[in-house]
Amino acid sequence: MLLMWVLMESLSSTCPPIGIGCSSEKLQQHYFTNNNALTAFTRRAFEVDAEQEPGERFRNPRHLRLPRASITELQGENKTVEQLWQQFFEDPSQWWDTRFDKTNARYPDFKHKKTGYALWVDGGSNPHWVKKRLARMTPGTIQRSVFSWNTAISKHVNDGQTMKALELFKEMKRQSITPDKFTFVQVLRAYSASGSHKEGKFFHREITQSGYELDPFVANHLIDMYCKCGALEDAFEIFNKLPSCDVVTWTAMIMGCVKCGQGERAIDLYQEMWQKNVQPDEVTFTGVIKACASIGALEAGRQVHAQAIEKGYDFDIFVASCLVDMYTKCGSVAEASKVFNKMPAHDLVSWSTMIVAYAKCGQGEKALETFWQMQQKGMEPDKVVLINVLNACTGILALEEGRHIHVQAIRMGYDSELGVGNCLVDMYSKCGSLEDACKVFSLMPNRDVVSWNAMVAGHVRCSQGEKALELYRQMQRECVVPNSVTYLSVLNSCALLKSLKDGRLVHAQAIANGYESDLFVSNCLIDFYVKCGNIEDACRVFHNMQVHDSICWNTLIMGFVKCGQGEKAIELYQRMLQQGVQLDLVGFVGVLNACASVAALEEGKRVHAQVIQCGFGHEIFIGNALIDMYTKSGGLDEASKVFNNMPSRDLISWNAMIGGYAMHGLAMQALRLFEQMGKQSVEMDCVTFLCLLSACSHAGLVDEGHYLYEFMNPVYEVSPNVSHCSCLVDLLGRAGCLGDAEDMINRLPCQPSVSMWMTLLGACRIHGNAKMGERIAKQALKLDPVSASSYVLLSNIYASSGEWDSRANVQQLREERHVHKQQGRTWIELNNQVHTFVANDRMHPQILDIRAKLDDLFQQMKEEGYIPNTRFVLHDVEEEDKGASLLYHSEKLAIAFGLISTPPGTPLRIFKNLRVCGDCHTATKFISKIARRPVLVRDANRFHYFKDGACSCMDYWTLSLKACLDCKVQQ
Repeated sequence: MLLMWVLMESLSSTCPPIGIGCSSEKLQQHYFTNNNALTAFTRRAFEVDAEQEPGERFRNPRHLRLPRASITELQGENKTVEQLWQQFFEDPSQWWDTRFDKTNARYPDFKHKKTGYALWVDGGSNPHWVKKRLARMTPGTIQRSVFSWNTAISKHVNDGQTMKALELFKEMKRQSITPDKFTFVQVLRAYSASGSHKEGKFFHREITQSGYELDPFVANHLIDMYCKCGALEDAFEIFNKLPSCDVVTWTAMIMGCVKCGQGERAIDLYQEMWQKNVQPDEVTFTGVIKACASIGALEAGRQVHAQAIEKGYDFDIFVASCLVDMYTKCGSVAEASKVFNKMPAHDLVSWSTMIVAYAKCGQGEKALETFWQMQQKGMEPDKVVLINVLNACTGILALEEGRHIHVQAIRMGYDSELGVGNCLVDMYSKCGSLEDACKVFSLMPNRDVVSWNAMVAGHVRCSQGEKALELYRQMQRECVVPNSVTYLSVLNSCALLKSLKDGRLVHAQAIANGYESDLFVSNCLIDFYVKCGNIEDACRVFHNMQVHDSICWNTLIMGFVKCGQGEKAIELYQRMLQQGVQLDLVGFVGVLNACASVAALEEGKRVHAQVIQCGFGHEIFIGNALIDMYTKSGGLDEASKVFNNMPSRDLISWNAMIGGYAMHGLAMQALRLFEQMGKQSVEMDCVTFLCLLSACSHAGLVDEGHYLYEFMNPVYEVSPNVSHCSCLVDLLGRAGCLGDAEDMINRLPCQPSVSMWMTLLGACRIHGNAKMGERIAKQALKLDPVSASSYVLLSNIYASSGEWDSRANVQQLREERHVHKQQGRTWIELNNQVHTFVANDRMHPQILDIRAKLDDLFQQMKEEGYIPNTRFVLHDVEEEDKGASLLYHSEKLAIAFGLISTPPGTPLRIFKNLRVCGDCHTATKFISKIARRPVLVRDANRFHYFKDGACSCMDYWTLSLKACLDCKVQQ
C-alpha cells in the first residue's frame, strides 16, 4: 500500500469534488503532493445531503469551494517527511482504512476520524520509506471505515453470499465499529435473502436499541425482511408504528402482502393509501396489479388500470407487462391483448408475457402468431420464450410448428439448454412423435428428472407400458432420483399393463423415497390398485393417507363400483358426507353409478337432491348418470322426468333412456324415442341400435328387430358389430327360432364370438333343447374353456330334461378344470341398508321369521292354484322335496323379508344378479295378488313389474319356455 503523491501543478480549481461526511458538515480533504519530496498540500471542502445513500454521494455531491491556500504559504511550512509522517500518523488508530471493496476511485483510501484528512495510495511513484513504514504497521491498526464495511457487506449480499455478509457484520461488531443505518439495511437484506425470520427478529431488537427502528429507510427494509420471511403481521406492526409513511413504505407493505399470498389485503392497503392522499408510483401499480392477478379480481384490476392511465403509468413497460399478466390470469385475454397492442414499445419481457398469456389460456395459435410477429420485428427469442412457445405447440398438438421452433433453437444454440430440451421431449411425445422425442432425449448433454419424466409419460401415453418401465429402471441405474411425477407416470404404466407385481415394487420404492404421504402419489396408487382389481390394497392406501381430497374419495368409490361392491361405495359416500367433504361433479357421477349398481333407489333420490342443492342439476353428465340410476333402480318415471327436463342432451342421454325402456320391457316407448331422435337429427351410434335390439328381444318384436338390424348400415350408416349379432341371436332364440339363430351365426363372415354362442346356449336352455344345447356348448367351450356360464347353462339344460348322468358329467368336467360359477344373489334395500340373500339362506338374523312367512304364503298360493314348477329344480331329488327346494330360492326370501319389514301396501323392489327363474316368476305373480303389493324385480337382463297377479313382460319369457317344454313332452 503506497501513499499517493500528487504534483502541485496537477491541482486546479476545476478539480472534481470528493464528498465524505454528513449533512451540513464541511470536510477538509488534503492532497499530499511531492515530486520525490513533499512540496505542498491543498485543501477543499464541500457539503453533501445526508439522505443520499453512499453511492449517491459520489455521483452528485452538493459542494462548497473554499479559498485555495497559496503555494508560497504551503512551501513556506518547510516540513520534513518525518515531521509530516508524525503529524498525520502519530496515532494510526484515529484513521479509517477505506481501501477494502472500494468501488469509487475518487474516494480516499485513508480518512482521519477527527480532522477529516483524506489520503490516497497509488503505485510506483511513492518513496521507498513510505512503503516500509506502511509495511511495518500492525494489521488492523488503521481501522476500516463504516462505509467500507457497508460496501463489503453489500457486495456479499448482492452475490448471494448471505452467510458471509452476516459473518462480516459480526466481525465489524467485534472490532467495536458502530454501524450506521446503511449497515442495518444491508444486514436486513441478508436476512431477507436467507428467509431467517427468527434471526431477523432478534436483529430487529438491535435496530430498536440503536434508535433506527422508525427511520423510514430502515423501516422499509424491516418491512421487506418480514414480508420475505412470511411474517406479515410483524411487518404490519412496524408499519402501524411509523408516524408517517411515504409511497415507498406503502408500496413495501403492498408488495409484502402480495408475496405472502394476501392479495385482498394488498388491495385494501392500496385503497387506504389513496384515501390518505399518498400518490402511487410505478412500483406501487406493479404491486397492486399483481395482487389483483393473484386473486382473480378482474374488476379491481380494471379500476387500478384506469388509475394507472390517469397517472400516466400505463405506458410504463413493467406496469403494462403486469397488466397483461393480470388480465390473462383473470381470464380476459382480449383485454390483455389490447394492453399489449397499445404499448409504444415491446421488449423481450413484454413479448414473452403475451406469448405466455396466450399459451396458458389455451390459445396456442395466438401464441404462435405472436411469436412469429416478434421475430418479424427483429426481436430474437431467448430460451424462456422458446420454452413457452414450445408449450403452446404442445397444447394444440402443433407438431410441424414445433419442428420449426426446434430448428431455431438449434440455430441459436439453445437446443443444449436443459429446459428447452425437456420441452422438446414433452412436445414431441404429446404430439405423437415418440421417435423424435427419443432422438432429442438421446442427444441431450444433460438430463434431469424432468427429462426422464417426459420420456416415461410419453411412452405411457402411447400405450407402451413395458418401455416406460424399462426407462424407469434405466433412470434408477443412472442414479436419477425420481419425484412424485415419476411415480405417477410409472404407476400409470403398471395400471396399463395390469402388472400388480411391478406396481407393488414401485409402491415400495415410493415409500422408501418419502412419497408415501404425497397426495398425488397416494391417489395414483389407489387408482392403480383399483384398475388391477385389488380393492383391498386400494383401501389400505386410502386409510393410510393423512389428508383426503375429493379425488381419492371419488377414485375409491368408483373402484368399489367396478369391483361390484356398490354397497361399500355408498357406505364410503355416507362417510364422506359425515366428514364434511364436498363432492364435485365427478364424485356425484361415481355415487350415482354406485346407487345404480345395487339399485339403491332411495339413496339415489337423496343424492339427486344434493346434486340440485350443489348447483349441478343441469350438468349433462349428472343428467345421464341420473337416468342410468333411475332406470336401473326401477324408477322409470323419475328417469323420464330427468330426461325431459334436461336443458340439453347428448347421444348418451338418448341411449340411456332407450336402454331404460328396453330393460323395463317397454319396446314401443323405446322405438318412439328412436323416431324422435330421427326427427331431431340426433346422430346415432352402435349403442343406440344395441339398446333398440335389446328392447325388441325383451318384447318378442322379431320383425322390428330384423328391420333395425338390416337397415343399420344402409340407412343409418352404423355398421353392425358382434354385440348387435349377439342381440339378434338372442331375439331369435327367445322367440323360439333356434335354427334361424344358428344359421345366422354360421353365415357370419368372421369367426363367431363366445358371446354369440353363449347367447344361443341360453336360448337353448330357455326352450329346453338339450340336443342343440350340447352342440352349441361344445362350440362355446372350444373358444373359452374356462367360461363358467357354458358349464352352468349346459348343466341346467340336462337337469331340465332330466338327463342327470349327462349333468353329472358336465359338473365333473367343470370341477376338473377348476371353473367356478357365480353364486346367485338377490338383494333388497330397506331403511338405507341393503339386505342380500342366497338360495336356502340361513345367515340372515331374521331368517326364522322369513321362512315362517314363506310357509304361510305357500299355503295361500296353493289355495289360489299355484303349483310349484319342479322343472326348475336342477337336482336329482324326490318330487316331494323339489317343492321345498323351490320355496327357499333367494328371490322368494327377499320378497318375504320385504313383506314382514314394510307396512301393508308398500311397493317392493328386489334385484338379482342372474336371470329370475320361471317358478319364482310365477310365484311372484301370486304373491303380488295375495299380499296386494306391487313387486318390481330386476334380474340380469330386464325388469319385471308384478301387480295384481300379472307381470309387465306379459309372460313372454315364461310362455316361450312353456311352449318349448310342452313341445318336448309331445315329442
